[in-house]
Amino acid sequence: MPVKIRLTRRGRKKAAFYHIVIADSRAPRDGRFIESIGTYNPITNPATIELNFDSALDWLNKGAQPTDTCRAILSYKGVLMKKHLLEGVKKGALTEEQAEAKFETWMKEKENKVQAKRDMLKKGHDSEMKGRLEAEAKVREAKAEEVAKKKAEKAAKEAKANVEDSKEEAVEEQPAHPAGEAPEVENTDQA
Repeated sequence: MPVKIRLTRRGRKKAAFYHIVIADSRAPRDGRFIESIGTYNPITNPATIELNFDSALDWLNKGAQPTDTCRAILSYKGVLMKKHLLEGVKKGALTEEQAEAKFETWMKEKENKVQAKRDMLKKGHDSEMKGRLEAEAKVREAKAEEVAKKKAEKAAKEAKANVEDSKEEAVEEQPAHPAGEAPEVENTDQA
């Protein structure tokens, strides 16, 4: 029976979530499987992978063939590296202690790379949010200036209209005199 390490799709439409399973290669993608050894969520950044390391290594040693995506996942988690080192121990190229030391240093480097990526993404997200807030503040200031300018123009027009209205009222209040005649002035001095 040819055995594969592959993914079975779960989750809803446009929100894929996968289980990493050991299955007969003739079984349908989401059909029967022998054992579930982990999960894979590609939507998160970086992708979330939970894997039963020992079970995956055991199945690889038994001859299970991973699909391309599963091979990448197993490589990312270090299962293929561990298998490679164990084969070196079987052949006598390494001792078990040397293989374990190499694997530990590889895992530390890998974890540092993953943490650096998380930090970079967080830093990028923070700087992006800061940039958005600054851009929003600039837009808000520009709109406030436009509103203030329009209010000033409106106030100036109203003041000009009030001045013109008061001039017209002042002209209407003065009686019209025939040409050449001076208006009569009341004499208030009586002595």
